[in-house]
Amino acid sequence: MQEPDQAGRPLRAYTDPAYRPLCATLAEVRANIDRLDDEIVALLAQRAMYVKDAARFKKDAFQVSAPARQAEVFAKVRALATRHNRGFEGLEDVVDAGYRALVAAFIAVEQKYHDKMTSTEDGHA
Repeated sequence: MQEPDQAGRPLRAYTDPAYRPLCATLAEVRANIDRLDDEIVALLAQRAMYVKDAARFKKDAFQVSAPARQAEVFAKVRALATRHNRGFEGLEDVVDAGYRALVAAFIAVEQKYHDKMTSTEDGHA
């Protein structure tokens, strides 16, 4: 098998008359995806620092995993996906699956931070 020609013309067309192409070439599509990936990872790095900070406020592994908060986040991001969707069928499912993986990974690392911390006697850091 051969990779598609990044500079070539489109080989397929959508039948939906409302669809408007975003790019002229696959190279342009990939450049935009790479740009967005950089922005997304920068935002995830910011989110990670808030997850790290959250560990200071939790007394045990149950509070680190925070199942009620997880459910709240998953519902919120599904709603956000619906709000931001511009015509990608199944976006809510993609966002949900992505967030479930992200949250699981963040919780695993947050638990490691939590385990390394010391308790404060008076509840103040």
